[in-house]
Amino acid sequence: MVFVVGDAWAQRQRKVASAGNAGRTLTVLTEPNAPNAIVWLDEIRRGATDAAGRLAALKISAGPHTLRVRAAGFKEITGPVTALQRGEIKMRLVRTTDEAELTFQQAETARETAKDDESRQKAADLYRRTIQLRAAFPAAHVGLARVLLDLNDTNGALAEIEAARRYKAIYPEASAVEGRIYRESAQTDEAIGAFNRAIRESHGFQPEAHVGIGRVYEEKGQYDLAAREFQIAIDQLFETEPIIYQLLGAAYEKAGKNKEAVLAYEDYLRLAPNGSLAPAVRSIVEQLREQPPTN
Repeated sequence: MVFVVGDAWAQRQRKVASAGNAGRTLTVLTEPNAPNAIVWLDEIRRGATDAAGRLAALKISAGPHTLRVRAAGFKEITGPVTALQRGEIKMRLVRTTDEAELTFQQAETARETAKDDESRQKAADLYRRTIQLRAAFPAAHVGLARVLLDLNDTNGALAEIEAARRYKAIYPEASAVEGRIYRESAQTDEAIGAFNRAIRESHGFQPEAHVGIGRVYEEKGQYDLAAREFQIAIDQLFETEPIIYQLLGAAYEKAGKNKEAVLAYEDYLRLAPNGSLAPAVRSIVEQLREQPPTN
């Protein structure tokens, strides 16, 4: 069965594509001896450099932005992107012997690669060691909050968010993580408040918070509102997080909007054909295509 997409949906998709194309593209250059340097744009992780220290085709919207780059063994660097800048931008990294920064880098890697509670606890210990070396390290407090949440220590996680704000009062990432903590502990009103604060603090650009609000709406059975929030996050991330398309597809599916669900699921498969959810998503798409249209 072939779905025919309605005019309103098609117009919205064209609008989204047009918005993405209206931006520009950067190539971030770091040191060749610093491969896998992580690149953030406006505090949103956008990828890592290759073996030559290069991250190409980084899509960005109009206006000024802030780049941040971190590589193991190097001092983290932050720099502006002007409103008109495009093409190559060089971010020169310098090696560091700062024990706090090096321990923090180890903690981040440990958290991102952790697959069980034992490895998560090792990450938590590294964050705590970082904070012992330098208490005024808000990113370490937020990292520790994330891993404590994964360890189901919500009180400890909230305490670390509070500690982070002592050193950085306006901190969108901290507010977004706080929202996650509240949502996962079923404190819905507090979660929405924290997510909305993250969005205000970031002047509207906070995809993690939009995803969080979307999850809250989904849990409330308000699937159209959830889909709206997931779509905002997708637009802000320039398709760098395929999993949000899966969330979007699930929201549309639960709302009974099969054709929109199929489109979202197909976008997930386009971006992550070998992703962990790909087999299940393909099966769902086949089932939805066999069903008669419901809207």
